[in-house]
Amino acid sequence: MKTKIIFSIVFFALLSPFQGKAQNAAGTTVIENVDAKTFKEDLAKKDGILIDLRTPAEIDKGFIKGSKMIDFTDKSYEQEFSKLDKNKTTYIYCAGGGRSGEAAQYMKDHGFKKVVNLTKGFNDWKKQGMDVEMKK
Repeated sequence: MKTKIIFSIVFFALLSPFQGKAQNAAGTTVIENVDAKTFKEDLAKKDGILIDLRTPAEIDKGFIKGSKMIDFTDKSYEQEFSKLDKNKTTYIYCAGGGRSGEAAQYMKDHGFKKVVNLTKGFNDWKKQGMDVEMKK
């Protein structure tokens, strides 16, 4: 009994450095919830897919360069997500973080390996003075 308690304490102590990340039971999906600065740094360092989950009207106000637009409010998002490479890191953002949080869970449930979520969304990205592209 003591051994099980000690093992449990050690196990959870080892997990504590991974706050902000989530894995499914099979250990195949990692979700990282990051701020705008970290999101930008990760995008610059790593190869992945950048997804803007906002509506066309929201995208008209600007977007992060290199984004693929998938409107998460439109049912076609499921079909669009099925076309993505689940083994690549997928960077996602919406306006304020709500839709991207839902999308991260959807992606986890559908076998994506790594999802990086901009927690406060495009609005915070813009507020932090990060580069914004406009439609031409």
